[in-house]
Amino acid sequence: MWTQIVGKVRLAHAPLVNHWWQVTLYVSPRGLTTSTIPYGSGVFDIEFDFVDHELRIRTSDGAVRAVALESKPVARFYAETMRALDEMGIEARIQARPNEVETAIPFAEDHDHASYDPGAARLFWQQLLQAHRVMSDFRSRFTGKASPVHFFWGAMDLACTRFSGRPAPRHPGGAPNCGDWVMVEGYSRELSSCGFWPGGGEEGAFYAYAYPEPDGFADYPVTPADAFYSRENGQFLLPYEKVRTASDPDAVLMAFLQTTYEATAERGRWDRDMLECDPLRWREFQ
Repeated sequence: MWTQIVGKVRLAHAPLVNHWWQVTLYVSPRGLTTSTIPYGSGVFDIEFDFVDHELRIRTSDGAVRAVALESKPVARFYAETMRALDEMGIEARIQARPNEVETAIPFAEDHDHASYDPGAARLFWQQLLQAHRVMSDFRSRFTGKASPVHFFWGAMDLACTRFSGRPAPRHPGGAPNCGDWVMVEGYSRELSSCGFWPGGGEEGAFYAYAYPEPDGFADYPVTPADAFYSRENGQFLLPYEKVRTASDPDAVLMAFLQTTYEATAERGRWDRDMLECDPLRWREFQ
């Protein structure tokens, strides 16, 4: 709920970028950050610091405010964050209820969710750090349109998406407490997406899916052996713990990312020669 509040502040001020890329958070050396947000003739940013356990807000005119990350109701965190922004002269009119959850309690009324475990928050951030590192390497191998490695606060997942360049059929929507038009914009082009999600396994799971899903996608020979296609979720899954305990975790995760992408590109007949590249091609000019 806290990341939704902060993400919605970014949404309120950042101009629309295709597929909602302007609303995401990013992995930082201390936690999760909005990166630079435009405001008037200046800018500001907001960062969840999972080292000192503070929400830190900074503006380009030198102002700084902090909200403690500690056990407290969502309503209190919302009030403290909005007050800090107001003290800094930042107006933040947001849709003050969560999206993509079944029960959308307005933030100002949410006294049900009131826990914060510093150790768990820091551990989750460390998972994101490792996933971000390998996914960034994977992203560098694609010269076509590709998203940053970014954190979507609606579903709490770190994602990176590649695009074929072709339009996709209209998405049917259906996410809870989220307008169908949101999904229509997000899935307006043919794509192959991968990421890490804290659900889907004892320690979370890596995932990969295609939209639209081409014929034969689910039957493609994906590696490692611990990866599997979930009919329920419509995607390939690889439990985080299977990667963490592998002798070479980076190689295992890269194999999963690469082969699930190939499942999309091969079965969907993407122009791979045009879309893929060698990330070490710069060495040719040395």
